Amino acid sequence: MNKLTIAVMLVAALGLASCDKSSRFGGGDGAGAGAGAGDFVAGSPSDPTSPAYFSQTIGDRVLFAVDQSTLSPEAQAILIKQAAWLNENPEYNAIIEGHADEQGTREYNIALGARRASAVQGFLIDHGVAPNRLKTISYGKERPLAICSDESCYAQNRRAVTVLTAGGAGV
Repeated sequence: MNKLTIAVMLVAALGLASCDKSSRFGGGDGAGAGAGAGDFVAGSPSDPTSPAYFSQTIGDRVLFAVDQSTLSPEAQAILIKQAAWLNENPEYNAIIEGHADEQGTREYNIALGARRASAVQGFLIDHGVAPNRLKTISYGKERPLAICSDESCYAQNRRAVTVLTAGGAGV
C-alpha cells in the first residue's frame, strides 16, 4: 500500500473510533448503536435530532391553494410539529422558502411566495420559535419542484419549505 492509502485508512479509523455517541442520548452503558429498541444512527432519519428526521418524519413543507397564503388545517398540523421540533433543537435555525406555481407573472409569484413564507414564519413564531432563528425568502415560480403545465404539478409547486441551518441563536 502506498502512503496516501495508509493515511486515508488511518484517518477513517480514527474518525470511526471517535463516533461513539451512546452517552449523548442517555445510553451511557457503552453498548453502542443497535443495542436496543431505541437506538439509531446519529444524523440518520431515525435520529430525532437530525435534519433528515425533520425533513422525512416531521415534514419540511406545507402546500397552499391557488393564489392563497392561508394555512390549511393540514399545513397547521405540520407546522405545529415543526415548531415543537425547532423548540426542542435550538442548535438549528430555519430559512422558510416561499414558492408558487408557474401561472402568473414573475413579480406576482415573488410576492405570493413571500406571503406564504411569512405565513409560515408567523405561525412558527406564534408557537414559540424565536423570531431571530427564522428567515424568509421567496423564489416565486423560479424553483419548481415539478415541471409540467398541469394541476398535479402546480399543486406541488404551491408550497413553503422550511430549510434547516446550523447556528442556534440567529440566522
